[in-house]
Amino acid sequence: MAPEVTLTVIVHNDAHRLPRAVASLRRQTLRDVEIIISDDHSTDNTPQVAQELAAQDPRIRFLRLPENSGGCGAPRNAAIEVARAPYLMFLDSDDELPEDAARTLLDALRGSGADFAMGGVERVRTDTGRVTRWHPHLFGEARTVQGIGESPEFLFDHLSTNKMYTKEFIDRCDLRFPVKIHYEDQLFSAQAYCLARSFAVVPEPVYRWYISPYEAEDALSISNQRHRIENVRDRVGVARLIDTFLTEHGQEGLRPDKDYKFLKHDVRMYAGDLPQRDPDWIKQFADEICPYLDTLAPAAYARLPRDQRVVLGLLRSGRLDEARLAARSLGRAVAPREVTRDAAGRTFWGDSVPAEPDLVSELDVRDLELTTRRFSRALLRHEITRIEPGPDGVLDLSVRTWDPGLQLPVGPVAATLRLAAGRGLSTSFRLDAVRPGLYEGAVRLNLAAVRMPPHGFAGTRHPALTLTHRGERNSGPLFAPLDFPRQRGPVAGHLVTVEPEGRGAGRLQTVWERQGTAARVEPLLVPLRRTAGPRLRRARKLWRGLTKN
Repeated sequence: MAPEVTLTVIVHNDAHRLPRAVASLRRQTLRDVEIIISDDHSTDNTPQVAQELAAQDPRIRFLRLPENSGGCGAPRNAAIEVARAPYLMFLDSDDELPEDAARTLLDALRGSGADFAMGGVERVRTDTGRVTRWHPHLFGEARTVQGIGESPEFLFDHLSTNKMYTKEFIDRCDLRFPVKIHYEDQLFSAQAYCLARSFAVVPEPVYRWYISPYEAEDALSISNQRHRIENVRDRVGVARLIDTFLTEHGQEGLRPDKDYKFLKHDVRMYAGDLPQRDPDWIKQFADEICPYLDTLAPAAYARLPRDQRVVLGLLRSGRLDEARLAARSLGRAVAPREVTRDAAGRTFWGDSVPAEPDLVSELDVRDLELTTRRFSRALLRHEITRIEPGPDGVLDLSVRTWDPGLQLPVGPVAATLRLAAGRGLSTSFRLDAVRPGLYEGAVRLNLAAVRMPPHGFAGTRHPALTLTHRGERNSGPLFAPLDFPRQRGPVAGHLVTVEPEGRGAGRLQTVWERQGTAARVEPLLVPLRRTAGPRLRRARKLWRGLTKN
């Protein structure tokens, strides 16, 4: 008798994590399953481990490809060919399925009559244990979508592993994963969305995706290899294949939505890395991606936040150094260093008016309202131009502030450097006007002066700058020189590391680790805080309520 669901785990040279993945399949509350381990011709002891697992459970079958395919498509396709169940689901060997995943998706499929069902994804950082949800806005409620045209936002979920498919749908549409290309999930999922008559959505998490950003380079997953130009080339290549598929199947109306997804998700990841890339890499990146960017729908660009539009506009116009600078502002309320106004009154990012007519709207930053915002919300830019390390946790900083909206007076400005480590540190200093819109000052960051509780402090904090003008305060991040070498040493019972933020904008970053007595006392205080903490918070809340009366 055929099992209800075929669960396939694909593996290549991952013997140490394969048992965890298979254990998550064996724990499924849906018991009537077959488990296929599809090995892409591993050269480590994966085959031995897989055979040992198969010997432990009659539901497990071991499938080994005769040669390595170099991707995920071939081992999944091989499993599809031998699957005995009417429903299929896929797992990667470094991930897991939550215990109710198979039952939840099977119930959704049977209840809806859809071609496939999909659910939420938990992303787990292996270095910190932090758990986030993959595009949570897509999985807010259970529903059945009558074709992707009804809800094209689901194109953002291009994973194949958080879905269960009917075998009838897979065979009817002759759906198979592409081979010898990376990002095969994106093409397969786009095809599935376009060919499905309907698909079901459940809010429960059905996949646990482990993210290991600091693995050895040769062990990184494809999605973590953005530093390789080949990775950029593969992603653009798959996007072009999706475009061809949409055209061949009369789905060109989805192009603006697919283009928006490509810009908002795929390109955004590379753009966020630009501050950490050298000029040669950025030149190669632009050469690979810009010809394709020029083919995308203008409506897709119009839906992006202004900061992303600026970075892409600078890349497409060849202003690569400026694109790297603009990328430091992504996701942050930060101004450009300067702006340029043309005769028509438009305001553009940088020191020149764009020469390309199709990039005028991308670099027009009037919607930032640089000159009209309240000062508390004004967009400024704070950068450290020089750092002089001193003894005992002292850092002398030279700071430059740009005010392209000319909100500040042409004169001295009161500034405060704030560090929210422990009980905090605030150091006041003065910024002097160099010219309208540009200010400079110097401040000493004395880490030994940070006020600490008795048990010390452990964590990562980023100093910020607060300016005061006309009774209002404006706070913003403080960018560090990206070539500033890491400083590490003992400070007031702690080991403190000062460095540029390793990813993204490159803010000045301080990392605190307890040493000595504080390090020994902290483990003893943890259970005390767990038990006494809630009672103390309730007592403080009650006291505040009484004193208000």
